[in-house]
Amino acid sequence: MTNILYVQTSGIDRPERLYSPFILAQTAKAMGIDPIIYFLGMGVTVVKKGNAEKIKMGAFPTLQEVMDQTIKAGVKLMVCEQSCQLINLETGDFIPSAEVVGAATLNDLVLEADGTMWF
Repeated sequence: MTNILYVQTSGIDRPERLYSPFILAQTAKAMGIDPIIYFLGMGVTVVKKGNAEKIKMGAFPTLQEVMDQTIKAGVKLMVCEQSCQLINLETGDFIPSAEVVGAATLNDLVLEADGTMWF
């Protein structure tokens, strides 16, 4: 199966950059592509409990609603453990469907992906 990796480096301070990986991952899933969204650097703030529900841009639903649709579609969400340490977040600070993983995981995902996009 074809797979694609979306890497979210922008945090909640850049709301205009947050919807794209979720919308693209939902679209990829509908196309029969296996997507993963990896949160790196300030991107980890997107999946911190309580943050996504506060973000709403234009005519789109809240980021939380889009995120819930993405999770329901079966898209995996992964959070960089080292990024959490960098900004003092604990592994329990994230939504339940976000898996905290080590830095080597990102390297493996990039090497295995048929395509990678950064946001």
